[in-house]
Amino acid sequence: MKFDKKAVIFDLDGVICFTDKFHYQAWKALADRLGIYFDEKINNRLRGVSRMASLEIILERSDKEYSQEEKEAFAEEKNNLYRDLLKNMSPSDLTDEVKDTLIELRRRGYKLSIGSSSKNTKFILGQIGLGDFFDAIADGTDITRSKPDPEVFLVAAKKLGMDPADCAVVEDAKAGIEAAKAGGMTALALFGDAKDCGLEDYDLASFGDLLTIL
Repeated sequence: MKFDKKAVIFDLDGVICFTDKFHYQAWKALADRLGIYFDEKINNRLRGVSRMASLEIILERSDKEYSQEEKEAFAEEKNNLYRDLLKNMSPSDLTDEVKDTLIELRRRGYKLSIGSSSKNTKFILGQIGLGDFFDAIADGTDITRSKPDPEVFLVAAKKLGMDPADCAVVEDAKAGIEAAKAGGMTALALFGDAKDCGLEDYDLASFGDLLTIL
């Protein structure tokens, strides 16, 4: 398959940097307080899913019914725990491979964007030194539907001024690959169940492998 795209849209968590452990720790703290069983397997179901949808997955194991107001308070509690953990991030959490690859893609003329369901995207990018790097950012503040709905990637393409067909998406989650394909974009799988779903157009051996494919 010939790669003739003009823009690359990246998921954030698990692709540009790794904040999965912070999500897990924050959700675990909330679940423990509520007396709900939570482990890594359940946590994997939350990848690429919005905060409220993630909360609903966790509450599946609860024998209590909660009001919408209580659920929103739980989600806010989790987010506050998560943001406190994110404060420990720094530019050292951005690997040289990712940084050098992004710089080379920019040099080659590709438009670059983030497409993440997280509402903390801009804060995280600032923490790792990429606050002003990308041409566009589409995140949880721009959308009402999380992956596998393609909304976040379509918003990113629009902000870049690009047709979806001219965009490639780099994802580490099956839901993200499904979203990219639903949006009419080329899907590149990096890590995780993205590489196992069988829906991707390309498999990446590493982040730097982008420079070979492109």
